Amino acid sequence: MLGNLIGGFVVILVGVTLAPTVGNEIRGAQGNSSGIGQGTNITGAANTILGLSTLFYCLAVAGTGIGIATIGLRNSGLM
Repeated sequence: MLGNLIGGFVVILVGVTLAPTVGNEIRGAQGNSSGIGQGTNITGAANTILGLSTLFYCLAVAGTGIGIATIGLRNSGLM
């Protein structure tokens, strides 16, 4: 039980720590700032989906951490 709770918090901690890096890389991909040749911007629906990738990443990290903690609570009989 305690291992699952700690594991859930570790997943959330690592995921939240990496969220700004993920956001910066996505912002760079939207501007295509690779530094190779002439950069072209991504526009339209592709830009919207790419911009929402940070949100999906954060939701996945939160869902995973909560899921692991819930399994620990269920195994202990508290939930």
